[in-house]
Amino acid sequence: MSDDHDPEAPSTSKLIQAKQQWAREGRYLTGQVARPETERLPPGQHLVKNWPVLDLGVRPAVSRERWRLDVTGAAEKPQVWDWEGFMALPQSRLVSDIHCVTSWSRYDNQWQGVTTQDLLEAIRPRPEARFVLLYCNDGYTTNLSLDDFAAPGALLAHSWEGNPLTPEHGGPVRLIVPHLYFWKSAKWIRRIQFRLSDTPGYWEERGYHNRGDPWREERYSDD
Repeated sequence: MSDDHDPEAPSTSKLIQAKQQWAREGRYLTGQVARPETERLPPGQHLVKNWPVLDLGVRPAVSRERWRLDVTGAAEKPQVWDWEGFMALPQSRLVSDIHCVTSWSRYDNQWQGVTTQDLLEAIRPRPEARFVLLYCNDGYTTNLSLDDFAAPGALLAHSWEGNPLTPEHGGPVRLIVPHLYFWKSAKWIRRIQFRLSDTPGYWEERGYHNRGDPWREERYSDD
């Protein structure tokens, strides 16, 4: 358990039920639209200095020795990387803000990992690939367009603030997509599937927006 976990927070099952209720009620929506090039904090967000922990109640303990990343689907060179193979890929250091749909934002996070652009260079998606589906060791899934997955600043992070990612924050490796709400930045990544068609993930099936742009307040589905 990390220092930023709230001991008085509701149980995970209750939190999941609450988040589904928020989607039905449109909680945190302000109706505003902001522009990331001029406004750093998206509408309805507040700044935090800690890093809140949110998950589905399962925090898989995957050692680096046992960790594998399968990259499958519509790719010219599908891959299965172990830790050594993953660390042999080009390594990058990036700084970005993160924005959670539950209304908190945290500035200037320092990451180290493999950019999604370098991953794409290694696996070469087929021309007809348009979407990505991410699978995690806790059973979580989330979907992205290939354009969002490949955006500048997106990376598969293994370190934060100069230290290895802890299990509660998605270590050994998690996705970081800073221009979308943080539920898209899936923890405990084990498989990346490149797809011709889109399919919703865990929260997208439960009332959350298919894309999740914080500056447009794409918190919840319009359906």
